Amino acid sequence: MERTKFRRTIEYCIEKVDKGIETLELHYPASASVNGVYESIENIDWTNGFWTGMLWLAYEFTGKDKYKKEAMWQVKDFLHRIENHIAVDHHDMGFLYLPSCVAAYKLTGSEVGKKAAIMAADNLCRRFQEKGKFIQAWGALGERNNYRLIIDCLLNIPLLFWAYEETGIARYKEIALAHLTTSVGVVIRPDGSTHHTYFFDPVTGKPDHGETSQGYSDTSIWARGQAWGIYGLAIAYRYTKDPELIDKFKLVTEVFISHLPDDNIPAWDMIFTDISTIKDSSSAAIAICGILEMAKHWDLPDTYLKKADDMMNALIDKCLTSDIFGSNGILKHATYSMSDMRGVDECNIWGDYYFMEALMRYTNMSWNSYWD
Repeated sequence: MERTKFRRTIEYCIEKVDKGIETLELHYPASASVNGVYESIENIDWTNGFWTGMLWLAYEFTGKDKYKKEAMWQVKDFLHRIENHIAVDHHDMGFLYLPSCVAAYKLTGSEVGKKAAIMAADNLCRRFQEKGKFIQAWGALGERNNYRLIIDCLLNIPLLFWAYEETGIARYKEIALAHLTTSVGVVIRPDGSTHHTYFFDPVTGKPDHGETSQGYSDTSIWARGQAWGIYGLAIAYRYTKDPELIDKFKLVTEVFISHLPDDNIPAWDMIFTDISTIKDSSSAAIAICGILEMAKHWDLPDTYLKKADDMMNALIDKCLTSDIFGSNGILKHATYSMSDMRGVDECNIWGDYYFMEALMRYTNMSWNSYWD
């Protein structure tokens, strides 16, 4: 693919970041847009870290201090959030603190970012359930109706691997490995499709059953969950070098690739393959990042890389918001949740972030991810 095409697209993304800085006024974009426009919110959602991550990506690409300055203000805000335990009773510490505070530490040596990220890792460890050996995603700890993990957490446990590498405290790595082992054992079905969530018996800790909160059915293939599997397994392999994870990565990736429609933009649930079905472009962006990440550690089949290229071209050619007047988003045709019709066929902030990350990877194959 032409590198100039990617550079032009990154420049387009940075224009949208500038628009966001102007319209959000020291706040954060909501998780999903309304008519292509993100409303401004406080630092209370699980998605806020992606916006800070976009600022860091803009800083890395341009070298302009204005992005660093904006991002560092937010890093202090993330420290305030974890110190005061504001909206952190869930497992999404990686999504919040890796692209914001860990990125700040990696790029600038920020001790504020490091402190906030270590505190977030500690908070994540508190959700670990010895009965079942997993990090509980949501709800009051030990509550039967929420005694479950979700596939998304494969992108949260890299925070624990990072914390172990920074501190040498074994507990971080032990919990990350335990959750990884449990997750891989239950969320990946024999055919390579994935469960969104998986419940355990809170008394015995034994695996009970898989369920979906956002997919079409408990047995279907929720696209974003499948994409979390691709990227999560790639990062896990980077940290563990466990060859079993390559086999799992191949299974999950081949299901994703084989269920893409002709236009290479995933449906929100991959049991639907007609191009007219409601899309989730963010799933493609996540999957591309996962494929490119694994390519750094394992000799991928050419078919995987070709399909990543196809998806990337489709996102650039068909999903940019250039035709939406006043939009401060980047990637349209994303879907947050069909279960409650939230953010359907809109922009969502993680889709924008992972799209920018994918562009960084294509323009600089040695680029160091905030997730590893």
